[in-house]
Amino acid sequence: MAHEIHKGFQSPRGREDTRRSDSPPGIQPMEQERPLSGESEGLSAELPRFNYPQGAQFWLLSSCIAVMMFMTNLEIPVVTTALVEITDDLGGFEEAGWIVASYLLGYVSVSVISAKFSDIFSRKLVFMIMIAIFIIFSAACATAQTIVQFIVFRAFQGVGGGGSFALCNIMVIEIVPPDHYPQYVSNIAIVNALALVLGPILGGAISSNTTWRWIFIMNVPIALIPFIIAWFIMPKDFPYQGLTIDHPSAKLGRIDWPGTILILLATLGITTAFEQAERRFPWRSAYVISLLTTSGILWILLLWWERRITLYQKSDREPILPWRFFTNREMIGILLNFFYLGGPTVNTMFIIPLRFQVIYKTSGLEAGIRLLPFTSALPIGAFTASLLTGRVKVPAVYLLFSGSILQVIGFALLSTLPTDLSVPNQIYGYEFLSGMGCGINYALLFILIPHVSERIDHAVGMGAAGQIRMIGSTVLLAISTSIFNSYSSPRVREIVGSLHTLPEWSLSSSEAIEALPTEIQDNVREVLAEGFNWQILTLCVSAALQIPASLMMLRGKNIRV
Repeated sequence: MAHEIHKGFQSPRGREDTRRSDSPPGIQPMEQERPLSGESEGLSAELPRFNYPQGAQFWLLSSCIAVMMFMTNLEIPVVTTALVEITDDLGGFEEAGWIVASYLLGYVSVSVISAKFSDIFSRKLVFMIMIAIFIIFSAACATAQTIVQFIVFRAFQGVGGGGSFALCNIMVIEIVPPDHYPQYVSNIAIVNALALVLGPILGGAISSNTTWRWIFIMNVPIALIPFIIAWFIMPKDFPYQGLTIDHPSAKLGRIDWPGTILILLATLGITTAFEQAERRFPWRSAYVISLLTTSGILWILLLWWERRITLYQKSDREPILPWRFFTNREMIGILLNFFYLGGPTVNTMFIIPLRFQVIYKTSGLEAGIRLLPFTSALPIGAFTASLLTGRVKVPAVYLLFSGSILQVIGFALLSTLPTDLSVPNQIYGYEFLSGMGCGINYALLFILIPHVSERIDHAVGMGAAGQIRMIGSTVLLAISTSIFNSYSSPRVREIVGSLHTLPEWSLSSSEAIEALPTEIQDNVREVLAEGFNWQILTLCVSAALQIPASLMMLRGKNIRV
């Protein structure tokens, strides 16, 4: 069966373990590599061992992964503090939401597809293509002359960013042996956290002191570095160095074209619907209902098709989303965890800075700095999880419970903040608790994927995890924003009363609030502060739902990584 699925992977040394005995520098050699799930028999037993990079090659490839993870993560928060400057220059303030949404739509649509294509055409080729797309459309964003051009270019930049990030996640578990996953993933988590920390600060600083276009211009020379490293240093067939590869025409026959189209359209449908709900279209509008209905039908068709080709079709075609995932209780638990984790992790970085700017009247730069307790706690949580699982050998599922509980406590406390207009000191402690919980679970969930899935599914599993995390963040942001508006809008209108001379304004616009008469500005801010508390409460609910998802991963002998 495995030879039929992976006809292109033929080792000249058969099933001999081709790993070198020495570990990458800076990492202690392991005593013996434990087989991962299914690796002792079945599909994965037929695959050769990875040939892990050593010495300078290891460090250069690690830097390549780190730089692209940093850049693709940076692009999400760096724009949030420069939206006003961008729309002032290009016009179209009413389309400002699409500046963030278009990148996320491109980002979320290609994770699984790029992961599967890298299985077929090689990690190196797909990785370089995705970096090139990111570079080209970053430059295009910097030269955009209208808001429509900018939004289109941002979507394609998101395709390059999402594909690059998916490939980086895959290579993280292929560059070191399994025993070193906790340490390596925690180190990479520091890079991701730095991007989230510096994004709002860097965006605010650039837009305040020079043109916003430098936010995108700087991507070009920085992203060229990992492109060059991948070109010259990454082995052609990483991580299966030394294997012979089929002719490209044989590779095309392995692509699941119907599944690729279905997952792309289904993902775009659900994310677009939730992005636009209660922004330009009401929840009950034909636009939102049609998109959600169509997306639901496409997801059902996708599952039916993937089950069919996984179980019954006798050909070289490889499913884009293997049915094996949906019969694996632990894998389902991981994917559900990612869905519920996406909202708290990503949306906190929008909600908290917005609260500081709207309620406490800080600048965008200062708001980014005041988010540091949350973003700095992410790598601390990842390092703590690495220490407890790698050295103390605490079962991973117990730490997932702990991380979820920390999130519930942190977000529950954040939802009780006073509504007065002075910054409460306790907000920083609550941010830290929430960030610790998110960091623990984020790192562990990625580490667990290769331990619960077949080796031929590792790449697609990592891609699916990243994709469903971003879908979860989009869905929860739409729900939390709807709750915020439902609470705040009628109360603000009641305070404003019959003031008919006000310009059109957004509830989340500090400038619009300052356009109100002075005597009612504080009352409006107090209402919005309570609205933010309700919005944070939705993150608490999403954190709590991670607990039953983790229960699906309990087994007689729980996984230790």
